[in-house]
Amino acid sequence: MSQRIHFVASKTEDAQAALALARERFGDTPLDEADVIVALGGDGFMLQTLHRHNARGLPVYGMKLGTVGFLMNQYRIDDLADRIARAQPTILRPLMMEVQTESGSTVTATAFNEVSLLRQTKQAAHVRVSLNDAVKLEELVCDGILLSSPAGSTAYNLSAHGPILPLGSNVLALTPISPFRPRRWRGAILPSATQVRFEVLDHYKRPVSATADSYEVRDIVEVTIFESREKTVSLLFDPEHNLEDRILNEQFEI
Repeated sequence: MSQRIHFVASKTEDAQAALALARERFGDTPLDEADVIVALGGDGFMLQTLHRHNARGLPVYGMKLGTVGFLMNQYRIDDLADRIARAQPTILRPLMMEVQTESGSTVTATAFNEVSLLRQTKQAAHVRVSLNDAVKLEELVCDGILLSSPAGSTAYNLSAHGPILPLGSNVLALTPISPFRPRRWRGAILPSATQVRFEVLDHYKRPVSATADSYEVRDIVEVTIFESREKTVSLLFDPEHNLEDRILNEQFEI
């Protein structure tokens, strides 16, 4: 049975040219009638696609036409229908972020990669870290801190010297960003059911922002993060190019 495909593409010249070619060869099913979404671009565009179309519940098959393509398959248009038919699904559970701001408002957002806190000024952030309502770090002095999903562990988390997490490991990475005190604390690996809370100490003098993937909230007071038990997204990968193997292989890159 042939798949009804809805194509989306980033605004780069290469991706737009590939979009036109794909529509010419395969047509373009309206989103509400499609069986699968094909995303043409890089990892940033894939994250945009997941956020924009997650409510549809459609699997997403990406092809790399961008700078970074960790979440994408190789770009080839000729055998696309067969590749989608053979593709293996990888189920991702996003992180849910609930933020309290200085103004008293509450903001919620979803992250497929990570939720990160960063200082807004030249002064270091002071953050209290709690797990399941138990304080684990009374005061972390740092540039920031992040909580990463396994799928996002090779992104910002890895750049901050956090661990690479295998898919299906049911754990999250808690990683400080340029920590100053405690000097020897380099983060933790947490069970995925853990609820994490960050409290910003002295938030008027030392303002901090929180970002869920690319969605930023500034002047925050407190952030609560947990892995969703209800929302999921399905990414499709070629059998010879699946995400789990790439995450495993990344640990041996020098």
